[in-house]
Order: sequence, then C-alpha cells, then structure tokens
Amino acid sequence: MHHTARLLLASLLLLTACAAGAAERLLVFAGAAAKPPLEAAARAFTRRTGVAVDLVLGGSGYVLAQMKLGRRGDIYLPGSSDYMEKAKREGLVRPETERVLVYLVPAINVQPGNPRGIHRLADLARPGLKVAIANPEGVCVGAYAVEIFEKHLTPAQRAGLRRNLINYTGSCAKTANAIALRQVDAVLGWRVFQHWNPRRIETVPLPAAQVERVGYIPVAVSRFSARPALAQRFIDFLSGPEGQAIFARYHYFPTAAAAFAWLGAEKPVGGEYVVPADWLGR
Repeated sequence: MHHTARLLLASLLLLTACAAGAAERLLVFAGAAAKPPLEAAARAFTRRTGVAVDLVLGGSGYVLAQMKLGRRGDIYLPGSSDYMEKAKREGLVRPETERVLVYLVPAINVQPGNPRGIHRLADLARPGLKVAIANPEGVCVGAYAVEIFEKHLTPAQRAGLRRNLINYTGSCAKTANAIALRQVDAVLGWRVFQHWNPRRIETVPLPAAQVERVGYIPVAVSRFSARPALAQRFIDFLSGPEGQAIFARYHYFPTAAAAFAWLGAEKPVGGEYVVPADWLGR
C-alpha cells in the first residue's frame, strides 16, 4: 500500500475510533446540591458500563446558562425544582424524561459544637456573627434562604442579618465549604450538608413552621443531547437501586414522606419562588 494511502487509512481509523469514543461519554450539567453522591454515582456508572460521565457542577442557574449558551450537554440535573421548571419553559430539556431523585430540607449549618450558640433563625441577626448564603440569583438554596428570611424574620431582624452577610456563594458546594473552612459562623443551606462533611459541619434544624417548601433534585435529558438513549440509561441508574443507595449513604431523603417525617409536618414540595429584587446583584 502506498505510504500516503496508509496515512489516510490510519487517519480514518483514528477518526472513527475517536467518534466511537466520543459516543461513549456523557456530559452532565448539574447543581452542586448533589455533588458528593453524583460524583460517586458517575464513577459507579463508568465502572459498570464503560461510559465516561463528565460533570459540570455549580449553581443550578449558572450551569443551565452554560448548557444553553453552549447548546451542548446530555443531562440537566439542578438542585431543586425551580431551575428545572425554567429549563422546561425554555425548551432546554425533554420534559417527558424528568425524574425526581431525592428530597432536601433547608436548615441552618454551623461549625461543629455550635460554638456561637446559634439555635434559631433570629440568631442569624445577632451583632458580630458572620453569615453566608448562596447567591439567590443562580443557586437554588439561596432562593430558599431568602424566602425563609422574608417570611419569618421581622424587618429589623432582616436588617441585622444583612449586616452579618459577608458573602454570597456561587454554589451549594461553596456554601457548605464556607462552614467547613470556618470562613463563617453559619449558613442557611441544606440539612444534608452535615452528611457531606460530618467532622466539620453541624446542622441546626429549623422549626417546621419556618420551612416553606421541601426541595427535590430532578433530572432530565437535555434537548441538545446527541445520545438521548445513553443519557436515559444514566438517569435510570441514578433513580434505580444502585443510584438510590449512593444517595442514601449521604442521607438524602428518598421520598417526600421521609422529609416530612424528619420535619414533623407536611409541607409544599418543589415549586418556585421569585426572589425580591433587593436581594439580587449584591
């Protein structure tokens, strides 16, 4: 065979191999509320199937914008219903593929042993505390925090809380890390943060009366996916016994009923909250 022909054949074989390899990868845009179990589930799925799972993790609104602008991605997995509803309205996911994976409850997270004695929501307004919340403009749990502050703190308490707010964090993972790294005294995050890092994060439950909504983590196939059947296979894995066992290791609630039992009351599930403008653009 002529040398040029051999090179051409080798190039074609390489391109074919690359294309085949590319077909066996999935790109997931995900809210960081699922970070530890999703990373573990991605590794388990790869071991079982040989399909690599690339995760883009961050604030649910921010990763949705990346998926939309790049017109790429196989799966969208936000940290709560709010951004999935937005994704469905904008035609960015296949709504018939949506599944609910697990449930979340907002709570106060503090340093181990609760050294600042933070026992209730109003304590977050005490002078001298350092508090952080996730950016409510692009992170689900930040919107949950603002909703709770608006409905269960007085105007004077909200003013005190705002003086204590040293930071808006860009994702759930960064919110949890603010406590784990002792950058702040408290955050209003998810109760599950404690189980991400039990040696460095402690949960102070909110009274059921102050929890407006129980959140959930949904997942759906992206409209941009060139391999929707493979994407659906990963969703089936996450919602099946092996995936659910991984979420259970991190103490996510498998059902709304389990979340209600922990709270001691039934609450609305999911939904959306419009964050007041004065909380945005901080």
